[in-house]
Amino acid sequence: MALDAAKIKAVIFDIDGTLSDSDDQMVEQVERLLKPFLFFIGVSGRKAAARWLVMAVETPGNFLYHLADRFDVDRLIMRLLNKSGRKKIKKQRDYRIISGVPEMLAALTTKYPLAVASARDEKSSMAFIDQFGLASFFRVIVTSQTTHRTKPFPDPLLYTAEKLGLPPSDCLMVGDTTVDMRAAKRAGMQAVGVLCGFGREGELRRAGADEIFPLTTDLSRIL
Repeated sequence: MALDAAKIKAVIFDIDGTLSDSDDQMVEQVERLLKPFLFFIGVSGRKAAARWLVMAVETPGNFLYHLADRFDVDRLIMRLLNKSGRKKIKKQRDYRIISGVPEMLAALTTKYPLAVASARDEKSSMAFIDQFGLASFFRVIVTSQTTHRTKPFPDPLLYTAEKLGLPPSDCLMVGDTTVDMRAAKRAGMQAVGVLCGFGREGELRRAGADEIFPLTTDLSRIL
């Protein structure tokens, strides 16, 4: 289904792989772990292996996360992780932002209300947003802890639309995974998939993406 830009009255963004260059960071970390074991295949080979490994575990990881969400233990898990890793979280502020995102947000916010709907917890979501001074761009910020259920359930997106004062059909969800696409379709929103995360074009389209862009900043083509 083709994207209908004329219907868009607000834009909702995922964080990881959409605004934040977190996927490449993850690949680099895995590549460093693999180096002692795959020293014989060279840097490019290790990076390719690391990317494949991260992509391979992403789907099972999402499955386990949403299984915890379904049985209502995700909040307990998040509280325990936040408590045990509080010192580590305070020290970790080396987030990366996808090139051109601040400029894109500055341009879009003059035309549309913007929001974030992330499966990240509140602490890390706000750490990323605060590090790059993005808070003023977003009227609503929704994390995994905001609603009872998180993506791929539509709850976070329906909550976001309600807070924006708009029907879901007037909102565009932008994300890099099938989880984002499925949540958008279940909420009755249009969806754009971006390939700067780990989503692949075919799977994003099958999950309901109305349009695919190589980069999040390519939204400027239609908005």
